[in-house]
Amino acid sequence: MGFKETLNKYFNNHSESRDNHWDKNLRTKYYRTTKDKAFDTVLRYFRQLPNCEINSESEKHGEISINYKGKRRAFIIVTIIMVKPYRTAVDFSITTEGGLFDLGFSHNLIPKLYKALSKELQELDQQEQIY
Repeated sequence: MGFKETLNKYFNNHSESRDNHWDKNLRTKYYRTTKDKAFDTVLRYFRQLPNCEINSESEKHGEISINYKGKRRAFIIVTIIMVKPYRTAVDFSITTEGGLFDLGFSHNLIPKLYKALSKELQELDQQEQIY
């Protein structure tokens, strides 16, 4: 991790996952399931967490917005898109409330959420992720 990446990780209050992220832990995860099943699983997961409050959900657009009230307060948007049959992408966008930076909180929360979801959904292997 270079100087620019270190600054971006610790001195920022927003982090997102994406396909070609410099941090491999924040790369989009693909699951062997349909969009509807992934959406329901993600929704069920966040509903059962006591420190999460679902603001809105749009199955049509594949988005769920959540207020996270854990160690720090954050706003989470989960995007679920089916890119091929039984190949569904899940991405996170997290913005921490208060202050100019969160010392890596939003950056570190994304891999934790992916780890929890991977227990619920069947993650595709890295080789299968390449188009």
